[in-house]
Amino acid sequence: MKALVNTGVEALNYMDYMDPVAKAGEEMVQIQYSGICGSDMHAFLGHDTRRPTPIILGHEASGTIIGGPRDGTLVTINPLNGCGKCASCLAGKSNICADRQIISMPPRAGAFADMVAIPLENLLVVPRQDLLKPAALTEPLACGWHAARLGLRRQNGPVSGLTCVVLGGGAIGVGAALCLSAMGVHDITLIEVNPLRLETLHGIAGFEATDGNDASAPVPSSADLVIDGVGFASTRTSACELAKPGGVICHIGLGSGEGGVDVRRLTLQEITFIGTYTYTPQDFRDTGAAIFAGQLGPLDWVETRPLSEGQAAFEDIRNGRTPAPKIILIP
Repeated sequence: MKALVNTGVEALNYMDYMDPVAKAGEEMVQIQYSGICGSDMHAFLGHDTRRPTPIILGHEASGTIIGGPRDGTLVTINPLNGCGKCASCLAGKSNICADRQIISMPPRAGAFADMVAIPLENLLVVPRQDLLKPAALTEPLACGWHAARLGLRRQNGPVSGLTCVVLGGGAIGVGAALCLSAMGVHDITLIEVNPLRLETLHGIAGFEATDGNDASAPVPSSADLVIDGVGFASTRTSACELAKPGGVICHIGLGSGEGGVDVRRLTLQEITFIGTYTYTPQDFRDTGAAIFAGQLGPLDWVETRPLSEGQAAFEDIRNGRTPAPKIILIP
């Protein structure tokens, strides 16, 4: 098969690669759409020791089962699975299983390839062909669904009266804002500093978008819930400033690991800070259902490119040259 292989720092090669082998309990999926995630970018830049090169990245994918009794079934992939035996897994929280695995990390190859082998229980059936491309967004949007669900359940009043702020206009942030809207929140502001991307965000229904510097920007101590979809020290600082007394911060982004948290303000104002990692299996299924029902909008804000042009796509994302919140690669 052909695959886009991360062979070194800032190096992706489109090349022939050995076909995956489906083990017992797994299906072979022919990939049709595979999105570029921020964690893929971290690996590309050499910042993720969990993804040593050479490796096939990519874990946001949809495609078609090939072979076996389910041949031809349209599916989207939940790339994460736990051990199935620990307390976290038994509680439905395999996302925090100590022995969890995700495709695009050893020992599992990722989805920037023609095919990938996936456990049967990690596949969600896509009902129609026209939903297959938006179905590739299930994984990143499920991260936002998970954070929105955790943040909203810690609120005292009805969700319709809440003020929510999302930091970051990539797919994680956009997804979080759309999920909040689907869950009944009306006052949602998304802050994005890239002017190219911000222009795209103005055309998406369900939230207001700003660079944080205009008259519509949220003011300090105004948000019941802040979702940080970026995860840099500067965005953590902003989240701590924006949250009102008794508010909640949900932290998704993994941009960097140091600085920005105002522990004194969190303590004095009883602000809840929640680290949120990916999603539970139920979050993934609920997100897929919301996508298929149209509850998250048309999801037409993605850009598609051939997998063979993956190197250029990564470089454009890194240098802020793409207006789309998400680039999806097509094998």
